[in-house]
Amino acid sequence: MNYEELLIEADKNGLITKEKNLKANDGRIKGNLIAIKKNMSELKKACVLAEELGHYYTSTGNIMDLIDTKNRKQEYRARIWAYDKQIGLQGIVKSFNARCISINDMAEYLNVTEDFLIEALECYRHKYGMATKLDNYVIGFEPTLYVMELFEGI
Repeated sequence: MNYEELLIEADKNGLITKEKNLKANDGRIKGNLIAIKKNMSELKKACVLAEELGHYYTSTGNIMDLIDTKNRKQEYRARIWAYDKQIGLQGIVKSFNARCISINDMAEYLNVTEDFLIEALECYRHKYGMATKLDNYVIGFEPTLYVMELFEGI
């Protein structure tokens, strides 16, 4: 989803999103208020807003202290939510079918930053292992990202 679509989703959930001159973070959520760093590209803002929405849907309380294991787990859940929202295994397959051949091509096709995509792929590698199956596709993460379409009878 692009930034505008994510802003609409936030609004539908009663969240107020403001762009601010944040110093320490790219985004922050507190209660029903989301702050997004002002001086970023729309692409980066969308990735950050997706993660903040992930916190809204999956986190409780103040999780700023990442030394606490419970807080790190909540941070991880919010990021997975954002990766699935913006990319997902379905997005990887769609990128393959759109003939994307590089991380840059995939990121552009999926409307995410390259860094966000790389982090998502690493997360999926940890979550799914070397490979996983989606419908009639195998998505592999090691030794590098690959997608194979399975055909019946072969």
